[in-house]
Amino acid sequence: MAGWLRPLAGTLLLLEVAAAVSFLHHRYEEMVRALFRVQSECPYVTRIYSIGRSVEGRHLYVLEFSDYPGIHEPLEPEFKYVGNMHGNEVLGRELLLQLSEFLCEEYRRGSERVTRLLHDTRIHIMPSMNPDGYEVAAKQGPDGIGYLTGRNNANGVDLNRNFPDLNTFMYYSGEISGPNHHIPLPDNWKSQVEPETLAVIQWIGSYNFVLSANLHGGAVVANYPYDKSQDQRFRSHRRTANTPTPDDKLFQKLAKTYSYAHGWMHRGWNCGDYFVDGITNGASWYSLSKGMQDFNYLYTNCFEITLELSCNKFPPKEDLERQWMANREALVAFIEEIHQGIKGMVTDKNNNGIAGAVISVQGISHDVTSGAFPAQTRHGEEGPRAESLRHTHEQQNPSEEGSAQICAPGDPEMRMTHLSESRGKPLCKAWLKTPASELSISPALN
Repeated sequence: MAGWLRPLAGTLLLLEVAAAVSFLHHRYEEMVRALFRVQSECPYVTRIYSIGRSVEGRHLYVLEFSDYPGIHEPLEPEFKYVGNMHGNEVLGRELLLQLSEFLCEEYRRGSERVTRLLHDTRIHIMPSMNPDGYEVAAKQGPDGIGYLTGRNNANGVDLNRNFPDLNTFMYYSGEISGPNHHIPLPDNWKSQVEPETLAVIQWIGSYNFVLSANLHGGAVVANYPYDKSQDQRFRSHRRTANTPTPDDKLFQKLAKTYSYAHGWMHRGWNCGDYFVDGITNGASWYSLSKGMQDFNYLYTNCFEITLELSCNKFPPKEDLERQWMANREALVAFIEEIHQGIKGMVTDKNNNGIAGAVISVQGISHDVTSGAFPAQTRHGEEGPRAESLRHTHEQQNPSEEGSAQICAPGDPEMRMTHLSESRGKPLCKAWLKTPASELSISPALN
């Protein structure tokens, strides 16, 4: 390149980067261009794919970050962010576009933190689950008076009230000692959900997500399951009652991770409401049925929370930079939580992975299941063929003994084993029901 062209090329690159990180509201075509621009700037660590289409035919695009895009690597957990589920709650959409650009630029800059994150995690970012609703809200703009305009999809359905109601089944199942995890879907479920919901359900069934958050607006609080009160089964009106999951301590820790890394969420007083530590159990705030975060927990191994990020559902563009600075650290810190705890694989004596092994931890009545390759189990755990222990840091110290039960498919044969840290200290005991071949668990500690 001629010497006089080099300064010009550098100037154009700076202008391109400046345009990429400008703070504005992105309509659908602009959002798509922003995603593909990031992919073109970081082609070796990103991939764009669509999980389906909206009612009006818009793609539901996902941007993936990984050192091997499109490939599940052994012991590399899968993470997802979902934004704009309600079309008129737009801040999450813009934050996820900013996050995508930030991860790309930091990786190119050589940031040790971001490089490690992309090499050790497979990150999936969906800026908009409801692009049709967004277009309706965007026509009104930040100054419109229709508070709910664009909230629903093009069929007028609230997507966060559209997932199969597994809570009711689970509450009843608990009374009869039925399953407490991977609850099966009803036979006619596909006829009861919208195209966007169907796409997301098939998506989370295809990728073994461990940790997730969906981004909303209208309040400032980190909301964790359950969203639906058990008492709601018997009453037609809303009822608020704290309804914790068996993993309540862990969910509170995850919610606080975001809240305390956020600029002001942790202070509690926001939008005229007060939430201690800036977090809340969903049902204790208000009870809702057929929500996405409860569905993730009951249908898959994924722990999902709901992040309410702004009092104003459609903030003016002048406020976007302030909101980004308030959320940037929290968005990254929450992803990093996926690496807390224990990872491992369930294999037989020939090192073949065993899918369908049910993993239980003493004192927590919610099991996880190992998957076939590629797969992982729950928050902080995964494996390339089949996986081992669930996250236990809310229960005990890693140096202390605890107990877990692994029930693999086939005719059971009981035996006892010990898991050990690399230093040789006992980590936990595991009761194993194995098929004829011997079952072993290989933990990988973070």
